[in-house]
Amino acid sequence: MTSSRPHLDDLARFITASPSSFHAAAEAARRLDEAGFTRLVETDAWPTGPGARYIVRDGAVVAWIEPTGAGATTPFRVVGAHTDSPGFKLKPKPTTGTRGWLQAGVEVYGGPLFNSWLDRDLEFAGRLVSRTGETSLVRTGPLLRFPQLAVHLDRGVNAEGLKLDPQRHLNPVVGAGPLDEADVLGHLAALAGLAPADVTGYDVVVADTAPPARLGLDGELFAAGRMDNLTSTHAGLVALIETAASAGGAGAELDHVAVFAAFDHEEVGSATPSGAAGPMLEDVLARVSDGLGATATDHRRALAASWCLSADAGHAVHPNYPERHDPANQPIVNGGPLLKINANQRYATDGLGAAEWSRACEQAGVPFQEFVSSNAVPCGSTIGPITATRLGIRTIDVGVPLLGMHSARELCGADDPGYLSRAAAAFLAPVA
Repeated sequence: MTSSRPHLDDLARFITASPSSFHAAAEAARRLDEAGFTRLVETDAWPTGPGARYIVRDGAVVAWIEPTGAGATTPFRVVGAHTDSPGFKLKPKPTTGTRGWLQAGVEVYGGPLFNSWLDRDLEFAGRLVSRTGETSLVRTGPLLRFPQLAVHLDRGVNAEGLKLDPQRHLNPVVGAGPLDEADVLGHLAALAGLAPADVTGYDVVVADTAPPARLGLDGELFAAGRMDNLTSTHAGLVALIETAASAGGAGAELDHVAVFAAFDHEEVGSATPSGAAGPMLEDVLARVSDGLGATATDHRRALAASWCLSADAGHAVHPNYPERHDPANQPIVNGGPLLKINANQRYATDGLGAAEWSRACEQAGVPFQEFVSSNAVPCGSTIGPITATRLGIRTIDVGVPLLGMHSARELCGADDPGYLSRAAAAFLAPVA
């Protein structure tokens, strides 16, 4: 299992640095800066000509390499992912409490597995916005817990199952003492060097603080929070940076514009300015085409020849629930990333996309597996169909197989994240 260790160690560092989508975007920006990419501002005029560039919009990032020799109809190759994960988000007027306990008001974000968040050391992380509109990233470290009711007070819990009301039972404990002396938002403000009155807006989520870890008899497994979908965000980011390095930074060897797009808000539908259903990627691609002197028709020709690899986590077969999976398609961990297929287009993969993914994996020397849901268990969806609909780009849905998706802590094979990144790099490489 030694070949997977460097990538997995780097993934662990990325996850640790990314307790919120805003932190993930900041960490991606830091790595892009180190790799020689130039950060652009959306309200500025952009430079033209070859180069490696990126933008950050809230908790989302789009980076691209414009190659030497690109023209008005040069196509795009996009690796897409998302930076957010299901969990909980801090409410307005967040400081609450009763009977000597200090608590925080949180709202459910996306579709987390509630029980997996119980009795864990958790933190608050996200951004604070000041009166002047300046933003500050903040994270508390271990601060809060959702304490579970003791079995002595719920004798039937193991036989009858745990039932959690998100309003009554999911109010995390943040301390003990008199309520009039507590201020959750004030604590966050102090960590950012701000006075509580200076914070006029915030986007703060709850994150697990346990560090990523290898486990299994031979270190063949990897456990961490937020692998849906930081595994894909990291894989696409690494692939683009490697593409820039191998193509000489300015992409001299590329026959397309190589793009990495990590969106926010996928877990709640993507319909935001920084989500896949918003205009961010469309705007970036249009501005790149404009810089290449493209007409509207030229740009549409470029899109018609373009590809998107939508990378999001998928399901490995669960050894305790095999009946929940398709009997003929049961992906295993360390068997390679998934090609996600759905007849009702909840995933955007079609036959042409399957062939293109097979080509990229073969070029990278990476195995892959098909995933299709049981007919009795409807599948989820991701940014793939949204991107295909929004831009008209042929799209392939792929991802690392997980156990415990949407848990506070998920599990994958130690080899699969590296396999996904290698396949993404082959997808972005020049097509022979």
